[in-house]
Amino acid sequence: MKTRAAVAHPLSALRSGADIAKPILRREPDYRRDATVRAARRLNTASGTLALSVLLDSALEHYRGSFKNPAMVTPLIVSALTLGVSAHGTADRRPAAHRMREIVYGAGALAGLAGFLFHSYNVLKRPGRVAWQNFFYGAPIGAPWAILLSGLLGSASERVRDNKPGRARVLGLRAGRAMAAVSGIGLLGTAGEAGLLHFRGAYHDPFMFAPVTIPPAGGLLLLREAARSGMRERRLARVGMRVVAALGLIGVGFHAFGVQRNMGGWRNWSQNILNGPPLPAPPSFTGLALAGLASLRLLEEHGDA
Repeated sequence: MKTRAAVAHPLSALRSGADIAKPILRREPDYRRDATVRAARRLNTASGTLALSVLLDSALEHYRGSFKNPAMVTPLIVSALTLGVSAHGTADRRPAAHRMREIVYGAGALAGLAGFLFHSYNVLKRPGRVAWQNFFYGAPIGAPWAILLSGLLGSASERVRDNKPGRARVLGLRAGRAMAAVSGIGLLGTAGEAGLLHFRGAYHDPFMFAPVTIPPAGGLLLLREAARSGMRERRLARVGMRVVAALGLIGVGFHAFGVQRNMGGWRNWSQNILNGPPLPAPPSFTGLALAGLASLRLLEEHGDA
């Protein structure tokens, strides 16, 4: 009897060990699923940050233009809806795409493209057509790309969320690399828009060089990650994105100081906010940096990204 018990005991131990291993094996796809959902929620947050910047900035600039064209209310409506669905997506932990969010994000991307065409027409119809004066004082030709990027990031968040366990794809492309590329190009474009407007301001403050040097450097780091990912470069890119995110928030303070420098300062806020540097513009860097951080985290947590 003792011999049988002695033989049975290790066999039972092996069986119990196998039973313990089964949940571990089952949890791996769950972990991969959780990683994609976390990445999707981060992209929702990035999209919402960009949408908030667009909502406030377009409201300010189009109010200054007296909403002369009825279509000027479009970016306000679309960005407000995008902000709402982004907040919903950030709070949503379910591993499945949401149809209404997809529709709103798609509408945001289309509205951004339409806005670019409207702004281009506004610039080209002026005397001189393609001239620095028209780019300086016409409708900002790069501004609509912010809501376009917000829609693209939001749509990508739904595609990432809807992937099967063990996969992270957006339109057949690796999600982490694709989002790193989109965020990097977005940072380069946004820095170009800031460079144009700061050139109009003659770079009278040395800090005005920050948004035309730091974000492009961060964008190039992200594009490097999109092409070839490495642990050392990824750490450097992550630091760069955190600096860019902070720069977007600090830029609000600098723009607030620019408003104060106008005649009457903040006591004449109703006029100086319209004439001073746009307060809501710098956080667009923060939104793109958050998207860049989400792509880097996806590359880190999800081997297939």
